[in-house]
Amino acid sequence: MTRPAHIAALTKTDDDGFTAAEPNDRYFNRELSWLAFNRRVLEEACNEAHPLLERLRFLSISGSNLDEFFMVRVAGLKGQQAQDVERRSADGLTPGQQLGAIIEEADRLMRSQQAVWSDLRTLLAANGIEVLRRDAIDSDDQTWLENHYREQIFPILTPQALDPAHPFPFIPNKGLTVIFDLERIVDGEPIRELVMLPPTAPRFVRLPGDPARYVCTETIVKRFAPLLFPGYVVHGAAAFRVLRDSDIEIEEEAEDLVRYFANAIKRRRRGRVIRLELETGMPDTLAAVLKDELGGADAIITESGHLLGIGDLDLLVEEDRPDLKFPPFTPRFPERIREFDGDCFAAIRAKDIVVQHPYETFGVVLAFLKQAAADPDVVAIKQTLYRAGKQPAVINALIAAAEAGKSVTAVVELKARFDEEQNLFWASALERAGVQVVYGFIDWKTHAKVSLVVRREAGEFRTYCHFGTGNYHPVTARIYTDLSYFTADPAIGRDAAQMFNYVTGYVEPHDMSCMSLSPLTLRQRLTALIDDEIAHANAGRPAAMWAKMNSLVDPAIIDKLYEASGAGVQIDLIIRGICCLRPQVPGLSENIRVKSVIGRFLEHSRIWAFGAGAPLPNDDAKVFISSADWMPRNFDRRVEYMLPITNATVHDQILDQVMVANLIDDEQSWVLQADGSYIRTEPGDKPFNLHRYFMTNPSLSGRGAAIEAGRGVPTLAWPRKR
Repeated sequence: MTRPAHIAALTKTDDDGFTAAEPNDRYFNRELSWLAFNRRVLEEACNEAHPLLERLRFLSISGSNLDEFFMVRVAGLKGQQAQDVERRSADGLTPGQQLGAIIEEADRLMRSQQAVWSDLRTLLAANGIEVLRRDAIDSDDQTWLENHYREQIFPILTPQALDPAHPFPFIPNKGLTVIFDLERIVDGEPIRELVMLPPTAPRFVRLPGDPARYVCTETIVKRFAPLLFPGYVVHGAAAFRVLRDSDIEIEEEAEDLVRYFANAIKRRRRGRVIRLELETGMPDTLAAVLKDELGGADAIITESGHLLGIGDLDLLVEEDRPDLKFPPFTPRFPERIREFDGDCFAAIRAKDIVVQHPYETFGVVLAFLKQAAADPDVVAIKQTLYRAGKQPAVINALIAAAEAGKSVTAVVELKARFDEEQNLFWASALERAGVQVVYGFIDWKTHAKVSLVVRREAGEFRTYCHFGTGNYHPVTARIYTDLSYFTADPAIGRDAAQMFNYVTGYVEPHDMSCMSLSPLTLRQRLTALIDDEIAHANAGRPAAMWAKMNSLVDPAIIDKLYEASGAGVQIDLIIRGICCLRPQVPGLSENIRVKSVIGRFLEHSRIWAFGAGAPLPNDDAKVFISSADWMPRNFDRRVEYMLPITNATVHDQILDQVMVANLIDDEQSWVLQADGSYIRTEPGDKPFNLHRYFMTNPSLSGRGAAIEAGRGVPTLAWPRKR
């Protein structure tokens, strides 16, 4: 399909959306800000308030995060450097300058990860979970491990000699491999061998009995090398690991997007090496071989410690030790829908509904879709799918609806990074069932999370909508905090229908009364809202903004916030991850405060509030939910929505409950300083943990509720009259 002129005319920009001629101290560097976020994640592994296995989980997350950072962000900078691209970031750094700073900070972060692992390893051993070092394996363990090695590990190992007849083999992305330096006993001939650990092999082997004792598989492979190489003396052995470029570039001339992605996923597994991790203590001769064969001009070579692949520690978190984990939490089904005997449509018809995941179950979204699939009066369902995960609940509901004869449209985003293969699988299953599958735009990702159901009622059609700040993903909905908003407002329904027509047929929306969409109007609408607050401040009226998101990167929006601060607008930002804005700088941003919340759940909802001439919170404040962060890609290269919340009850629930709770949290919060550092908040005399509060009070109340009323804890919202 030929793209309309207004789409074809838009060109891609770099991820910072800005080209600076010289260093610019108005912005923090995007990549270094991300590394600062991952350090905050790592700090939670040191938080003694968390149970021990949960601390291990945070360590694992920091490791997995760092892997993805290298595979995507660092790979992109390496690509620019290889092509002699000198485009500068918003803070004025060239790709080479950024890489130098990134490598230095990433190395510090990896050293910290190893230090944290050393501490946690000791604490775990004291609590009955031990990861044995090679020298701690006794004779009884040796006998059991040898039998296990012969039966379970030896059959799947394939040693590969390194000599002129055996060129260096391909090492897969995130592949863990052991290299051996050997000498043949009969003639003293030296030889080097590689043993790749298959992905089917467990990373840790649990010894029988209690307490729980584990041995790393690479430790076992090195210990029993004589069984794999009989007739050889082992002079040295060490593990290494590679990370490869895993981004997928979209070619505009791609004729078949599905076929293109199927092939691109295969190519990604063979991307160029970005990082080569060497086990601490690797003999220099072996390290030289690896650097020569895998290093090249692109690879970042680092000595990563005694445990490679910190992300794999999540496997140990599965140990059945509830005493070392967070107390179990079961999300609650919304009472509003229970009041209507589970009839989602009747409940939504009566009044708009907002629920907050994971405190209230994602099952309510599934119930909405399942009811739509089974209801004979439902004639059409339209659904965006960005990350649906491997659990088929959402997919099955859409398939059931199509098989029941309804018109079902699914917008499946193939460009959802690392979910491309799963999304291709779901798209195929949906098409076989008769669902109309659409892949959206070639250049842009469809990131908006919207579900639309058209139902015949009293001889007319009524549209029911669900808007999510997160994905239709049953697994992440248990650990991400997100909002689900259900409405039967006709104006919103019309706007949502136009959004789907835009994605499926390139029909540009006109006269949308509620929603703003990127890349068309969202940036302009947000800018206008900030300008409104500037006008209030200039007129001597109170002016305030609250905004919650995952990342703030866009230079133009940052500059607009600086302008607002200069005018006297009071701005409070809750930004979990990347923040390129410098707060609290005299003459630039003294009226901007930034905090990050890192805790049991991943703060993911996007909420924006504007005082409209009065201090926040207030009845007339303008409140919005969105699927977008404030990044160039969200404004310019993705289909995102921004929706005003005008229903009085929902308005109060989001503003007075969710936003205020995030702002007053002092147990899981970090405050960004003008120099880019983050300082953990110190709980006051009346400490408040927003995750604990919402687990205790999962249903959002619409009116100024007090937290743990009568126990001296701060008021969560201010009582107001409508």
